[in-house]
Amino acid sequence: MRKLCMTVNKMFKLPVHPFNLNNEGKKTYAEWQYEKGIDTIKFYLKYTNIDEMFKDKVVLDIGCGAAGKTIYYASMGVERIVGVEILGKYRDEAEQLARKYGMEDKFEFVCADASKTPFEDETFDTIIMNDAMEHVDEPEKVLEECYRILKKNGRLYLNFPPYNHPYGAHLSDAIGMPWVHVFFSEKTLIETYKELVRDLPDGKERIEFRIGKKADGTEYFSYINKMTIKRAKTILQNSSFNVEYYSEEPLRNIFRYPARLPVLKEFLVKMVVCVLRK
Repeated sequence: MRKLCMTVNKMFKLPVHPFNLNNEGKKTYAEWQYEKGIDTIKFYLKYTNIDEMFKDKVVLDIGCGAAGKTIYYASMGVERIVGVEILGKYRDEAEQLARKYGMEDKFEFVCADASKTPFEDETFDTIIMNDAMEHVDEPEKVLEECYRILKKNGRLYLNFPPYNHPYGAHLSDAIGMPWVHVFFSEKTLIETYKELVRDLPDGKERIEFRIGKKADGTEYFSYINKMTIKRAKTILQNSSFNVEYYSEEPLRNIFRYPARLPVLKEFLVKMVVCVLRK
């Protein structure tokens, strides 16, 4: 099945991906994130505005990566902003970009688990979780932690692509086939991914980042929790937050009606968008 997956994958062009842009020397991960900053909040702006989200606010960005988007948010008039990321390797890149844009006095990079942050109760006015809900090991605990460190009447802005999104497996740095995780087993995808990236300059790093081992030695994609719309709704309903805004954005406008159907929506929604209030 690996050979079949490799063959089919050759039929599809890879989407633009920051890992590959970095390898090609075109731009760093942080620079790519900064350029995409407005895209990470565009769906929230159907409900609110930039000043309401950022101006004079103390802000936390969960799952900030190399913090390019965090530094973009800093430029929106924040009082202070903290980027939390479990991978400390991004600190230098993030701090370098903050200096480049003159945001070093407003920005702080903190390496921490989002379910166990070092912050005091009611520290932040705004918390943002862009494309992070599908990566955390314990999303319920992360929401509890957000509730603890958010000020009263503060808002959590949360969005994520559901697992059955065309690229919901998050392998598009090497596999361009849409819905590949629907047609091939995880075992096949692991074998395919390893073969496609092992000779890249950062191939070993990518494999270690994406693939872990269970107690019995079975390999699995450890960087993703396979979050579905159905599961997310249950988590939100059981959380302490008030759901102030909720939207399921379709892949394309032509899919807006089928994307409302219970089963099809898992495959035809590109982003679940929520604004939660404490």
